[in-house]
Order: sequence, then C-alpha cells, then structure tokens
Amino acid sequence: MQPAWPHLRWMTSPVPQSVGTVHLVGAGPGDPDLLTLRAARLIGAATLIVHDGLVDPAILALAPATARLVCVAKSRSRHTMPQNDINALLVREALAGRAVVRLKGGDPFVFGRGGEEAEACRAAGVPVQVVPGISAAMGAAAASGIALTHRDAASIVSFVAGQCKGLSDQNWAGLAGQGRTLVIYMGLATAAAITEKLIGDGLSPAMPVAVIENATRPAMRVLRGVLAGLDTLVSLHRVKSPALIIIGEVAAREQAATLAQFAESVR
Repeated sequence: MQPAWPHLRWMTSPVPQSVGTVHLVGAGPGDPDLLTLRAARLIGAATLIVHDGLVDPAILALAPATARLVCVAKSRSRHTMPQNDINALLVREALAGRAVVRLKGGDPFVFGRGGEEAEACRAAGVPVQVVPGISAAMGAAAASGIALTHRDAASIVSFVAGQCKGLSDQNWAGLAGQGRTLVIYMGLATAAAITEKLIGDGLSPAMPVAVIENATRPAMRVLRGVLAGLDTLVSLHRVKSPALIIIGEVAAREQAATLAQFAESVR
C-alpha cells in the first residue's frame, strides 16, 4: 500500500548529520600572550577542547565557561588516554557533528603527534585544519636568550626526541658539534643515556648545555652546565617536564646569559 502523501516521505527519513571540523591548534610554549590570534579565537569560542597536559591552565582559562574540556595528558610512565583512543575520540566527536579544538603544547606538528591525528581524521572523512603555534624549542630559546643559530656559533639547528621509539635506535651522528645546535625534547628521563650517546659519537664532554624548565611561564628556570654533567644538572635541580635541553656553543654565549637576566628582571 502506497503512503497517502508520498511526497512527504522525507519527513520520516533520518536527517544527514553534518560532520564537524577538527582544529589541531598549537598552544605555544605556555605564555597565553604567545598564542596566535587564530588560536585565541578558536579557544575563546570553543564548545569542546581536547587538550594535552602541557597546555598551561592560563590558556585553558580563555575557554568559555560552557566549554567541555577533555584532558588526554601523557607522561612517560602513564597515559591518561592512549594515542589510538585519542584519535578515535576526535573522529567520534566530529562525526557526531561537533567542532573539536585539539589543543597541543607548542606546535601540533613538532613532536606533537599531530600528523597521526590528522591522518586518522582524514581517513574517517573528517575535515582537519591545522593552526600552527610557536614551538617549545623556539619559545624556550627566545625566553632564555639563547640564539639557536648565530653567525659566530651555529649555522645548523636540529630537533630530536630523547625518548622516541628507543633512544639507542636513533642516529644522531653529526647533529651536535662545532657550529651546530641540538635541541632535545623529552630528554629528562634519559639524560644519562643522552650524554653517553653523544660523547660516544665524539662530542666533547665540555660542550655547553642548557636545560630550560617551564619556558615562558612565571616558574621558568634556565640551568647551564656542560655535557658531561647533564644528568647531574637535571637530577640535582630536580628538573621536571615541561623542559628542553639545548646543546651547543650557543648555550654558553655571554649574550644568552645577559638576555636571560634581563627577562628575569622584567618578569
């Protein structure tokens, strides 16, 4: 039997659900003043924010009171949510029609696993937009007065992870030495192994190092030493994440110390 009003059949059909967009947003190194304008606008208008543990509370405070905040913090020994589950969360929320702000410390594509999340979303048909942020390395170097490249000291800068698919499997040959700067993310727990690895590759034990904790934030500390004492420097001062290690001649330049003192005086 045909419906009495076949032209109204659409009224009982499911309404197609629009797909939300996932914004991979870089929150910068910590100071809210270092957010990009676009990042600040997205946070200020967000209804759902999925954020890392390294995003400063002052940045999360910019979100509307009605926004839903989901923390997916990670640490070396404990993950609140495994990466595959984070990917699934982003896809699920977007497919439900929600706009998602995926908020990451630093820049999403610099040791932020943003590439993996973007790939997972696109594979599921979810649109992704990337909002770059000031990377942790750039922010830490600027806040501490260390020029990562310098005409008299370094023309090459490299970024590596201190714990990423096994430290021993990584080839750092040629990344550190005269005229080069090496920036190490996530290197606190493996500081002793990093020292052994670099000295084993021929780097001088006296090569200057700087450890920058809580870069651009009120509790920022800049600790200086030499490569042979890196592990002692980290343990003696009980350095905690977020922190970066900078190895190279630029870490000992007088300019670096002067600018760091100036930054401290005006904070």
